[in-house]
Amino acid sequence: MEWLTENAWLGWLGVALVLAAIEAATVDFVFVMFAGGALAAAIAAALGAPFIFQVIIGVAAAVLFLLVVRPILKSKFMDTETDHHIGASSLVGREAWVLQAVTETDGRVKLAGETWSARLATGSTPVEPGDQVRVIAIHGATAIVAPVPPATPTT
Repeated sequence: MEWLTENAWLGWLGVALVLAAIEAATVDFVFVMFAGGALAAAIAAALGAPFIFQVIIGVAAAVLFLLVVRPILKSKFMDTETDHHIGASSLVGREAWVLQAVTETDGRVKLAGETWSARLATGSTPVEPGDQVRVIAIHGATAIVAPVPPATPTT
């Protein structure tokens, strides 16, 4: 026990490593803030501060990290509102070719080189094979499409 009192900074470092491992499992930026507090306490211990001051410094640093650093990290890494246009959401707005007549209940289109099941958007007129449509939305594995109006020739 005497060794731990003389080398308290190693104890704090061990606590910081355990907290960092827990953070790796949760990825919520809470335990890493506690680990930062433990590292601050380890520095205080290495500088020879009494144990009570080590605890106070560790708790104060953890609270400071939770209130200041965590919101910044969450805004950078936990962006849930932005659609990065990958996967199916990247197909919305693209044009497709009708392979099988598309109605409000059934149809097939060629979209991004793949054959998709398709339905017409509410209020759209049915389209026939060879027509061009625009993807309005993706619902599961079904593209919701609307006919593309024919281009008017310019003079």
